[in-house]
Amino acid sequence: MKKNMPKKRCSFCGLSEDDVSMMIVGIDACICADCAERVYEALSDAMVFQKAGTQKKRKSTKAKAVPKPEEIKAFLDQYVIGQENAKKYLSVAVYNHYKRVEQNAVNVDDVEIEKSNIIIVGETGTGKTLLARTIAKMLNVPFTIVDATVLTEAGYVGEDVESILSRLLQSADYNVQAAEKGIVFIDEIDKIARKGDNPSITRDVSGEGVQQGLLKLLEGSIVNVPPRGGRKHPEQQFIEVNTKDILFICGGAFNDIDKIISRRLNSQAMGYRAVRDKENIDKENLLQYLIPSDLKTFGLIPEIVGRLPVSTYLLPLDRTALYRILTEPKNAIVKQYVRLFEMDGIKLEFEDSVLNYIVDKAIEFKLGARGLRSIFETVMVDAMYESPSKNHKEMHITLQYAKDRIDKLTVKLCVA
Repeated sequence: MKKNMPKKRCSFCGLSEDDVSMMIVGIDACICADCAERVYEALSDAMVFQKAGTQKKRKSTKAKAVPKPEEIKAFLDQYVIGQENAKKYLSVAVYNHYKRVEQNAVNVDDVEIEKSNIIIVGETGTGKTLLARTIAKMLNVPFTIVDATVLTEAGYVGEDVESILSRLLQSADYNVQAAEKGIVFIDEIDKIARKGDNPSITRDVSGEGVQQGLLKLLEGSIVNVPPRGGRKHPEQQFIEVNTKDILFICGGAFNDIDKIISRRLNSQAMGYRAVRDKENIDKENLLQYLIPSDLKTFGLIPEIVGRLPVSTYLLPLDRTALYRILTEPKNAIVKQYVRLFEMDGIKLEFEDSVLNYIVDKAIEFKLGARGLRSIFETVMVDAMYESPSKNHKEMHITLQYAKDRIDKLTVKLCVA
């Protein structure tokens, strides 16, 4: 009897129950697992798209006044130690950018102010990401960090450049109007540099091709953004995002760019006066002599250098700066650990020699400010493991205690 019953077929694709992994049966219709998955994806995109449209239609509240450059720098001083030149450049650039946004809002059409994106050059661990994140925190605008190394040309394995805006939309909870005034930090911009000056028969899909794809974003244009990120598909709906008021901050270590600067300075040295000027060059910090042509020589195409008109540099962190980073900022590492132990009712104290020892190890390992946290974690992991289970009211970290923990790490590294 059952053998003569007609086989159930999907009402969407027409496949029979023998050809699919699962068939969901309704009163008058059936749907297979594959079609159900496609319907779910379509509904998810539609809901995101509808949410973005609703957010865009909302009346914008009156924006608060843009803080003055000195106020921006004072706020940065609370979180970032040193780097006075970079903080000054960033404060002015951000202030001018949001003044430009306000001018566009009131439709002043006599003088059109162009956007000034920023590029920061500095060694790893010197504070590039921290500067961008702190500015976004002060202005209370959507902010996202994107790694340029995952970007490729459209059609290749990797992410399209439009995925940058997808992440900004997500951080703005798909409020398009807020996202269009946000800040994007593109990290590792130096990793997409052109591989060489000579053209090649092979495509540079993660280098020059990505730089060309970034041009329209940096300059300002209306971009169709996939609502959930990923690759573009012809059937999906897109969210239109205007990038003309989005501030792009690019950062990179640009390893060996100091050699490019050195060669340029040496090539300009001619005559007796040039020799005297050459003696005044600070060879320990050649980044302060950075000019746009050095970025072009490194491998950034001229078009993208022109769309990053504000360039600044970060100084390598010396011992004094690293010690101050440990103790002075609002979110200093020492203050964070003291607060963690306070939550367990424990008063945590450090000998000054412990902090000096951690700084020395960070310099020895060449890890920069980012390495301070990993060394601190190595010193404190045993104490954090044991203290919640004990009734200690105070904990005093001595130099010998810190050395014992670091020596264990050194032994592990040597064995590995």
